[in-house]
Amino acid sequence: MPVTQPTSVEDVANGLRHVGYLPGESTALVSFLATKLGKPVLVEGPAGVGKTELAKALAKFLQRTLVRLQCYEGLDEAKALYEWNYRKQLLRIQTESEDASWRDVQDDIFGEDFLLPRPLMVAIASSEPVVLLIDEIDKTDQEFEAMLLELLSDFQISIPELGRIEARTQPVVLLTSNNTRELTEALKRRCLYLWLDYPDLEHELNIVRLHSPELDAQVARKLVEIVHQIRELDLKKPPSIAESIDWARALLLLGADEIDRATFTKTMSVIVKHRTDLDTVAARVGVKLDSAADAAA
Repeated sequence: MPVTQPTSVEDVANGLRHVGYLPGESTALVSFLATKLGKPVLVEGPAGVGKTELAKALAKFLQRTLVRLQCYEGLDEAKALYEWNYRKQLLRIQTESEDASWRDVQDDIFGEDFLLPRPLMVAIASSEPVVLLIDEIDKTDQEFEAMLLELLSDFQISIPELGRIEARTQPVVLLTSNNTRELTEALKRRCLYLWLDYPDLEHELNIVRLHSPELDAQVARKLVEIVHQIRELDLKKPPSIAESIDWARALLLLGADEIDRATFTKTMSVIVKHRTDLDTVAARVGVKLDSAADAAA
């Protein structure tokens, strides 16, 4: 299937909307530049604002395979780039004749047939253009960032035993960060930059209605207003956009035609995920719902 080649920022905006992602102006602009300039994009922002979903949506819109590297503390080259298939190498050595020299064996066992590609190498070696997502890069250390620089600059990797492997096609690369630590200037210098924050009320309302069109319009608006009130509180984890969508779907399943104190109390665990946060939200937002109901009466 041929990949999509956007010709304008509007193409990208419309394409992302078509696959269920509502981008802001800066998101559409940076995504378009990434496809045209061939530069990686560093996407930073709070958890749950749609950074990972942007990569997924771009892959769908561009009709490319998504290759994902999920970062974590202690991630190393063997899990991100490649490693050698030691069992296969050992079997190959054991089948070699006794009078074979180490040089003869070495040239054989360090060939591509004995290589186990990991996500970064999969993206580089792919014969079809891909979207490479390096998710939560801020969970790794600076040594891992340094290892990425060659790939981000030249879309190539160097393997001591094989030499340089250049990308067969041009991947679209997105790196996401929850901004839990400052990334190195060397990495940032190689990337376009996009900051994603929680959307304003109207934008989030459009997102919720896109994913839950059957939900009553007034209920959807009240849902988003409550979520924005909750995010203003001092919580361990404010509700994400995905959790707003989950709450809308939960209300639909329950047949709720309004969000009163009882409905909110029963369903707020969909959007609030810490015990202390539950108490705070129940006390602050629940009281406001009671007050609003009394005023209406």
